[in-house]
Amino acid sequence: ASIAEPPAGLTAACVAMATAAGNTPRLLPGGSGRGCSDAEGAGGPEGARPVPAEPPSLSPGWAEVLAAAAGALQAGGLVAVPTDTVYGVACLAQDSRAVRSIYGLKGRNGRKPLAICLGDVEHIYRYCHVNVPDELLRDLLPGPVTLVLKRSEELNKDLNPFTSLVGVRIPNHPFIRELARACSGPLALTSANISSQASTLTVSEFQDLWPQLSLVIDGGPVGDVQSPECRLGSTVVDLSVSGKYTIIRPGCALQSTVEILRQKYGLVPESS
Repeated sequence: ASIAEPPAGLTAACVAMATAAGNTPRLLPGGSGRGCSDAEGAGGPEGARPVPAEPPSLSPGWAEVLAAAAGALQAGGLVAVPTDTVYGVACLAQDSRAVRSIYGLKGRNGRKPLAICLGDVEHIYRYCHVNVPDELLRDLLPGPVTLVLKRSEELNKDLNPFTSLVGVRIPNHPFIRELARACSGPLALTSANISSQASTLTVSEFQDLWPQLSLVIDGGPVGDVQSPECRLGSTVVDLSVSGKYTIIRPGCALQSTVEILRQKYGLVPESS
């Protein structure tokens, strides 16, 4: 399959219907994303990364896109989405069959956990036991950070059954946040690539996965494709131990995340 030029009057950002038959995907208007914050501060030009669009509710085209994506997820499908770091693949976290499909899509180790994606900070409390100030959550989220917390009993037991923890993402991207709000429960979210391969910044970079996806949301490039820093993904930090933090993956927002944790909240590395 290949992405055709969108009809006149539509933006380059679009929704591509993935098909196994190799037909040209159907296009609908979509939105743009935002690159990783620390990477921008480290020398990347501000204009090199798309800026978030206005909230989807302000654009009639967004409603059709959101409805299509939410419908695909509710039907148990896998949907590729732009985020504030790299492209991701999402499904309903409470749908055990869909969760297994993500592992199959990526060829992922069954003991490598999936993060959940939510639309707003207040939703974290339903699916996690939070032992840090609410202000800390809001200082880091939405943003290019995954916070690892103790999971609650509300979360699907088939999602990461081998651990009592779960990573939480609230990307700073209007489309995926609205999509998470439109669904009845959390999304399971992982990067749109085969495990061990590079993260992707455009939909064409994971075109081999299209036949296994229900929808591909094309938000345009979410970072500078020539910059390795833009492929680092979110910074993953474990906050499950009170007063301490552990960096699980440095990611693209390491410096700013550590500064907030240490200087503003007095947290110390768990090894200390």
